[in-house]
Amino acid sequence: MTSSGPPGTRDSGPAAGTTRSWPAGWWYLPLTILTAGLAAWVPFLHAGVVLGSARLRWAAAAYGAVLAGLFVCASTAPVDAQGTAVGTAGTVLPTIAGTGWLVLIPVACAHQWAVRRRVARGRGGAPEPGLSRALAARSRRTTARRLAESDPLLARDLRIGRPDLARDYDDGGLVDLNNAPAATIARLCEIPLPAAEDIVGARRDSGFSSVDELLVTVALPVSAWDRIRDRGLTLSA
Repeated sequence: MTSSGPPGTRDSGPAAGTTRSWPAGWWYLPLTILTAGLAAWVPFLHAGVVLGSARLRWAAAAYGAVLAGLFVCASTAPVDAQGTAVGTAGTVLPTIAGTGWLVLIPVACAHQWAVRRRVARGRGGAPEPGLSRALAARSRRTTARRLAESDPLLARDLRIGRPDLARDYDDGGLVDLNNAPAATIARLCEIPLPAAEDIVGARRDSGFSSVDELLVTVALPVSAWDRIRDRGLTLSA
């Protein structure tokens, strides 16, 4: 039996022989805790460089400035020859420094935890499949809506907003509120079928010029408005 690990270790399971790597940014919190907050700014600088984020680099500068201010408070507090605090400043400044340090460490760690996840995704960490699909569909809806606004005839040829018809173009889940049947509107906008039938009834004369006009014309639950705006478009009949 062979082993690819160091002496005294064994391979086990299907992952034997593979190299395990530490997750990106794993050292952020340990560095901050082990240095008692003195290096709290370093993870933000690293994340800012990795992600190309000016905001995170500014966060690093802000944490550094706070640390410098706390150090000044602690080191400039007046004391006498025996090291006893002198006057109000001698009492208040060390209190500010101590309290600030106690607050800084958990705040920085919580912030770093969120940043570490961003770094992991930015360095190849796989996002949640469901999130990826939802974001991809949103992007397709945005593209399809822009196409429909700039070229309505092409949009009709591509059957944008008409999942009830045979088509090849993926519009990300849009629904044409001026032409789609009530069942399709109800399904994509996640509204009751009677509400979708009200939309169909109200559009019979000339249709809607915009989704906002529909929302003013038809009595629909306010809770459904955002979903209708996200999924709906109004092509001419």
